[in-house]
Amino acid sequence: MEVIRRPELSVWSAQGLEMSVGKIPFLEAVNGSTVMLPCTYASCIGIENLYFNWQYNDNGTMQKVCDGMIPTEDVIPTVNIFRERVEFIGKNHKNNISILLWNITFEDGGLYTCFGRNRKEKNKNHSAVFHLIVVDELRVVDNTLTILIASAVGGVIGFLMAFMLIKNFTLFVLAKLEEKNKECLVSSSGIDNTENGLSRSKADSKPTPKKK
Repeated sequence: MEVIRRPELSVWSAQGLEMSVGKIPFLEAVNGSTVMLPCTYASCIGIENLYFNWQYNDNGTMQKVCDGMIPTEDVIPTVNIFRERVEFIGKNHKNNISILLWNITFEDGGLYTCFGRNRKEKNKNHSAVFHLIVVDELRVVDNTLTILIASAVGGVIGFLMAFMLIKNFTLFVLAKLEEKNKECLVSSSGIDNTENGLSRSKADSKPTPKKK
């Protein structure tokens, strides 16, 4: 029986659709304020009829906040809003599909999921979760420890700078003194040589006694 071998196919996989809510996936906001829930998408091969939605986790039950379809990149999608005080502000500008929550209440706090599904990638989908925390007032952060550490570090740096200045000044003074001492030695040596020369010239200039 003849075995037919098929040629090996070169298999590669592109990075699938990715949804992102930023590096900090949570926000603490005051009751009654307006907040933005950030979300962007990315795909290495582009998009085609990208379906997206925002969902709110209400004690385990996912409630749809809004959804829409993006035909191609840089096209502003038509968005359906299912909750009050919600506004779609992303406009698909630079793959942005963020939403705005107006006049938030304590009931708005919780987990929000940004979901996307790309037809161009055989309906590959991905999601990211953002946590909204609603409080009466923002907590005051105690910066005492930070201030103490900064003061200590500043004191050490100041001490080192003062030490280096004193050291450089001392070396400068010693160098000047050494230079002055060398000048004094050279001057005194010149004076001694001059005096010795004068003495010898006086001795040589004495008259020769006359012969009788």
